[in-house]
Amino acid sequence: MDTRLKFLFDIQKILHQWGLTAYQAQVVNIAFGVFFILLLAFLSDVVSRKIIVIVIVRLVARTKTIWDDILLEKKVFNRLSHLAPAIVLWHSVGYVLVKYPVVMGITQRALTIYMIIVILLAINAFLKGLNEIYQTLPVAQGRSIKGYIQVAQIIFFSLAIILVISTLTGTSPKVLLTGLGAIAAVLMLVFKDTILGLVAGIQLSANDMLRIGDWITMSKYGADGNVMEITLNTVKVRNFDKTITTLPTYALVSDSFINWRGTEETGARRFKKSLNINMKTVKFCDEALLNRLRGIKSIREFTDRHIKKERKEGEVMLHDGEITNLTFFKK
Repeated sequence: MDTRLKFLFDIQKILHQWGLTAYQAQVVNIAFGVFFILLLAFLSDVVSRKIIVIVIVRLVARTKTIWDDILLEKKVFNRLSHLAPAIVLWHSVGYVLVKYPVVMGITQRALTIYMIIVILLAINAFLKGLNEIYQTLPVAQGRSIKGYIQVAQIIFFSLAIILVISTLTGTSPKVLLTGLGAIAAVLMLVFKDTILGLVAGIQLSANDMLRIGDWITMSKYGADGNVMEITLNTVKVRNFDKTITTLPTYALVSDSFINWRGTEETGARRFKKSLNINMKTVKFCDEALLNRLRGIKSIREFTDRHIKKERKEGEVMLHDGEITNLTFFKK
């Protein structure tokens, strides 16, 4: 303490010269140190949030790219700015509370946990922004990466929890990670749906089985409409009566569903209908019936083509069993 910023954090000798007792000088010295580091933290917060962030905002406003606007909207830079006062406090508290190692250790641990949370929130905001940036790209049409974003969020949240526990207990993160192997079975049980959803999402994406906007039908879950959202655990379908059905992602792989994308892309749809026809009305076409059928505009060309095919040397050669009125009805 005799060489580390003594002139800023240690004024105890000056207080002795002013006539204060050793105890009074120590209390005032600590109070002054706390006030000074809080002042430094406040100034660093002002510099980071009021100056640096404002400069970033103005720079972003001048650029033509969209990704920086999205990151600014998600407040990634604002959340990172909260690190500045925490870093100042973490380094400064060691100078003020050097004679109180227990209090200093608790304070630094609390500040460490705070910085871990701030970094986690910044990463979470960045991942959300990354998803929105991806949605602006042409390759994103019909393909969602929200499931992968959620996997990354789970990983970072898990790492943050491990680091927080490591900070509170004073143990190495490696020890905690080693201990996780013993409870892997429990984790598999807890995150069963998440793991199944991740695998299903990869299969749906890799095999191009499902896209956002696809019209799907899954009678088992009462889903018949367009896919709104594909996440790690669920798929949301807006039905044609405007209700929303939520399906487990893995159910789209384990069970069968109908995707009508091909129908929409081709602009055509095949219908299968049963028509009951009176057998007594079915008969072979003679010349009189053919001439009468020529009066129907929609089949006139087909009728003329048939008559021309059968015409030979100016005569109509019609034979029994050649063509029936059902052929024209079908046409």
